[in-house]
Amino acid sequence: MGGRLDLFNVIAGACVTLYALALILQPEAIFQAGGLMSILSPGGRALWQLGMTGGLAWDQGWWWTIFTAMYLHGSLLHIVFNVMWIRNLGPGVAEVYGPGRAFLLFNIAGAGSFLASNVMSGVPTIGASGSIFGLLAALIVYGRRRGSSVMTRQLWQWAIILGVFGFIMPGINNWAHGGGFAAGWIAAQLMPLDDDRQDSSWVLLASLGFVAIAVVGVGMSFVRVTGILLG
Repeated sequence: MGGRLDLFNVIAGACVTLYALALILQPEAIFQAGGLMSILSPGGRALWQLGMTGGLAWDQGWWWTIFTAMYLHGSLLHIVFNVMWIRNLGPGVAEVYGPGRAFLLFNIAGAGSFLASNVMSGVPTIGASGSIFGLLAALIVYGRRRGSSVMTRQLWQWAIILGVFGFIMPGINNWAHGGGFAAGWIAAQLMPLDDDRQDSSWVLLASLGFVAIAVVGVGMSFVRVTGILLG
């Protein structure tokens, strides 16, 4: 799971796969009228089946959705934008923290983003943007710990620009963005900065644990939601 495998390619591939699966599960939703932001949008039923989170899932006790929703996306532009940021930020985080710890940061930030969203707003939520804000936070923490003021300043500028963008664009869950940034910041502060950047066994085990929760969680959501629909 180390350097030979680009985990952020795996993350991007998982996002694309689940996006395509959501379109297949509810193809009639593709042709619903909408603006530019709604092009090729999966339907709500399919997204709930694959692990969307929100107040409804939270009230049902579906805790695992905070680990699955980060891999789901609501439109073509949504997934293109997020995959672009994952591919741009992910390798940098893996370079300075190690690939396994970078994967943990992505998942911890994503879970933190949806936890904040579910507690503060409860709106149905999906997407990797909370994880992306967490990766930004982790890079800022690294710059501060290494004393790189130029790197830190540039990353803060990007974080502020993306934050402002979230308040300008409609349908953006800013609770999730803030929660992801905070979770990524805290997790990065707790992670050691080893010069060899080799992942320890606990990091690899924790990473596999997140993978297992996400995979099993998608299956559990599908079974639960499909059962409700058929019942």
